[in-house]
Amino acid sequence: MDVFAAARRATLLTLLLLGSTCAALAISPRPVEGQGGMVVSEQAIAARVGADILRRGGNAVDAAVAVGYALAVVHPCCGNLGGGGYMVVRLADGTATFIDFREAAPGAATAGMFLDGDGNLVPDASLKGWRAVAVPGSVLGLDTALERFGTMSRTQVMAPAIALAREGYVLSAGDAAILATGTEAFRADPTLAAIFLKDGAALKAGDRLVQSDLASTLSAIAAGGPAAFYRGEIPRRIVAASTAGGGLLSAQDFATYAVRVGEPLRCTYRGYDILTAAPSSAGGTAICEILNILEGYSLSSSGAGAAETVHMMAEAMRQAFIDRNSALIDPAFGANPLERLLSKDYAVAIRARIDLARAAVSTLDDPSSAPHEGTETTHYSVADAAGNTVAVTYSLNAYFGARVMAPGTGVFLNDTMDDFTTKPGNSNAFGLVQGARNAIAPGKRPLSSMSPTIVVREGKPYLVLGSPGGSRIISSVVQTLVNVIDHGMTLQEAVDAPRIHHQWLPD
Repeated sequence: MDVFAAARRATLLTLLLLGSTCAALAISPRPVEGQGGMVVSEQAIAARVGADILRRGGNAVDAAVAVGYALAVVHPCCGNLGGGGYMVVRLADGTATFIDFREAAPGAATAGMFLDGDGNLVPDASLKGWRAVAVPGSVLGLDTALERFGTMSRTQVMAPAIALAREGYVLSAGDAAILATGTEAFRADPTLAAIFLKDGAALKAGDRLVQSDLASTLSAIAAGGPAAFYRGEIPRRIVAASTAGGGLLSAQDFATYAVRVGEPLRCTYRGYDILTAAPSSAGGTAICEILNILEGYSLSSSGAGAAETVHMMAEAMRQAFIDRNSALIDPAFGANPLERLLSKDYAVAIRARIDLARAAVSTLDDPSSAPHEGTETTHYSVADAAGNTVAVTYSLNAYFGARVMAPGTGVFLNDTMDDFTTKPGNSNAFGLVQGARNAIAPGKRPLSSMSPTIVVREGKPYLVLGSPGGSRIISSVVQTLVNVIDHGMTLQEAVDAPRIHHQWLPD
């Protein structure tokens, strides 16, 4: 059976959550099953690229890397070389690894870099333009995974993306709709207009999108490895454009960027083992805290969608987001109280504060400022026939990132500086109000809600999941898990079910 969209073998179940407007594919009315492996992506062409890698004998990591590069071509709003993200890899032997390739603040960044002389935020300064750009990590992240766990060469896994960029691909209606959201920004930049507009107008379904500069950049990476992206001509072009546009990127920022490889965050829920994103992501911690709180309630008895269930979930989310926004930090810049936040006893104490008859009230008197975070992320999941599984969530932050591109590179750059606390008490693009621990500092990684997650049951992979959606990633992942585990839904039912979201502020 084909491996294209999804696969089910023994207890292996894998899905992708389509939780934002960034989705280019409609959800299938019924689950798709396969025996040889599975690749799920928001973009069909990228999913086919990964499936073809599996057919050719590559493993799940080979396919995941190929999909990551392909999405940079065929899903340019969100797939990327100029952004960053997280990956959870679980091999068939049970060993699991977390790869943090989140973007980092430039060395010249300062806590007040987006404030005017009166201490007020400069409108859109952290969202648009070169000053909003953090040092990208995607290329080194994908290459690190391939070098450690892949079986195919860089040239082999990157060849499909290079061909798609050089020869072009025909836009679907969904592709064209997403590109149309960037028309105004494309018109304002001759480099972008030359690629993404046709006679000054948005491309339409049926048009072919060719990205020659991106093909050259991908070819350079395939031949020279990540050094081609972090040293040499490509970063020279990016830094030159950044400097000309008032940005802070430097050659040193690129040369010193490093991926962090370690253990995924682990917790349990009703006998299932959860492997998810560790800090610098705040998503995994919040997911585990919410699940710990909910574990003390009989959700299966109250029922999916019941008022009591919705109330318990909303209050659990409220409490977890208070901690997410006040207690967590890039671990290179401070200690995270994970032992306390992930403790079952801590969940008991939180449940004792929850009034099951009345909603709590969120105010800025809580020990934090609430965070704002972009929704235009993309997630993909991969499983192979051997039992290796990979969950990847990566992003430019907003659609097309900061909407800047260095001439000759074809690479959209992120606007991830907006994920820092640009000013305490102010929200980011995702409505999150975050605290002082997430303030900007040179080399620091901002908190994120990205939460690639693998669920294990009785030692075997059971679910591979994640979602776009900014802060809503956390609530989407939690509710999908609860729908399957507590309410006995099929994967399709769990994804299709209505969802709620609470992030402390706005209340």
